[in-house]
Amino acid sequence: MTAFILVSGMFTGTHIWQDTAARLTARGAEVHTVALTGLDAPRAAAAPGVDLETHIADVLAVIDSVGAAGDRRIVLVGHDYGIHPAVGAADRRAERVDRIVHLDSGLPRDGVPALAAVPDQSLRERLAGADGADGADGADGADGVLPPPAHEEWPRWGSTAGVPDAALDRLTALAAPQPLGTLLQPLRLTGAVDPVPTTGVLCTGNGTSIELVQMLVRLGDPALRPLTDPRVSFFELPTGHWPMLSLPAELTDVLLRAAAGEGRRLEPVDDTAGPGHLRPFLMDVPDVPRERHGNLDLYLPDAEEPRPAVVLVHGGPVPADARPTPRDWPGLTGYARCVAGDGAVGALLDHRLHDLGDFERAAADVAAAVEAVRADPRVDGDRVALWFFSGGGLIAADWLDAPPAWLRCLAATYPVLAPLPNWGLSESRFRPVRAVANAGALPVVLTRVGREMPEIAATVEEFLAAAKDCGADVEVVDVPHGHHGFETIDLTDESRTAVRHALRTVLDHAFGGHAR
Repeated sequence: MTAFILVSGMFTGTHIWQDTAARLTARGAEVHTVALTGLDAPRAAAAPGVDLETHIADVLAVIDSVGAAGDRRIVLVGHDYGIHPAVGAADRRAERVDRIVHLDSGLPRDGVPALAAVPDQSLRERLAGADGADGADGADGADGVLPPPAHEEWPRWGSTAGVPDAALDRLTALAAPQPLGTLLQPLRLTGAVDPVPTTGVLCTGNGTSIELVQMLVRLGDPALRPLTDPRVSFFELPTGHWPMLSLPAELTDVLLRAAAGEGRRLEPVDDTAGPGHLRPFLMDVPDVPRERHGNLDLYLPDAEEPRPAVVLVHGGPVPADARPTPRDWPGLTGYARCVAGDGAVGALLDHRLHDLGDFERAAADVAAAVEAVRADPRVDGDRVALWFFSGGGLIAADWLDAPPAWLRCLAATYPVLAPLPNWGLSESRFRPVRAVANAGALPVVLTRVGREMPEIAATVEEFLAAAKDCGADVEVVDVPHGHHGFETIDLTDESRTAVRHALRTVLDHAFGGHAR
């Protein structure tokens, strides 16, 4: 028999599993829900000293209470914050746990507190100062609590897509304060949990999909490479962050299939062919001079007089230790060389978007690079275009919101144009879908790929709808059969035509009728 142990997330208790537990039981499973100290009563007041170790002990008590009969297989399910005490307990009872299910949750790491997984970036920064000091939102030091969300505040913690109104009302009524110690105390792992098979259940309505995880693995982050292990499987649910409230029947089915070892496996990184973003550019590119200035590379045309410039802004987040860095990725250097070959200065920089909390400093890096480019005597500082790629698209909001006179064009290729729900940026300025209302007459060239990840494609369509409403000047270059990063993985005539079209259009705007 399979024994499911269900561990709830922030502000929630055993009540959140009621429907799912009943359905699992009806299908022959044994179900145990973990009452986490300080969370399993409406508006409970956490006792002093409640921390992550307290909740790990709560999970251990349930594991130890489950009989050790040879036919009883324990599947430990952690939702949201609950994955941290779940993994912590599994590390100490690895021989008893047959599988860990990460239900729309992150990857806990040794020495890292659960605070690192809090989606709201501004709140995460404020809480980081609460350990031993007065905190925000009524929190007071590590023994304080984080008040539960009001009804309208739940989206700060994850998408509520699909949750019925009555269920959201009940979630709010039963929510309890989160003890700060549970978020601030680092998780300690011995490594014993590493061989335990795992399953990730990703809620696409909250901004994560198997395809997106696969793309991040291909970028080479060593922390994600273990996800390609055959013992790791994945499922998707088309809903927001609380599937036990929005899709309990579908969640039940997925949990039973996960327990049976089913699920999709990620493709391992092909070290012989190399990751997709490091394969050759889809077109031959001219051999032009390149100069390196700190984090900025300039690709120079054969010209005597100052020329327009196109500043290329890579996406991300990209791990800080990724090598080569983006300014040496063939897809981006290909664009820069083509720009220089057509008579303009191509500028390509490395910015510091290494984590979802890094958009502020990445935007500052881009602004500094733009000023350095405009100040170069070989550049006509009054004729500059900015070109954003992938996750770097959010940085375009600064330039759409207040376009300077010298900005002749803004381009975006397979961009993210609104923060995904689990990125914790909903209250930030990095929202091109909102900023486009202030773009005025600024020409925008948007390259859209037909095989885009749905969660990213939705932000592009939202942007186009907003642009239409405000009359923004947007030209769409479509690549119907193109994927995210198509310039090095879809080597087709369709892709080449799209790149040439986008380059020609951006440069036409940059030159502004001047001869090349």
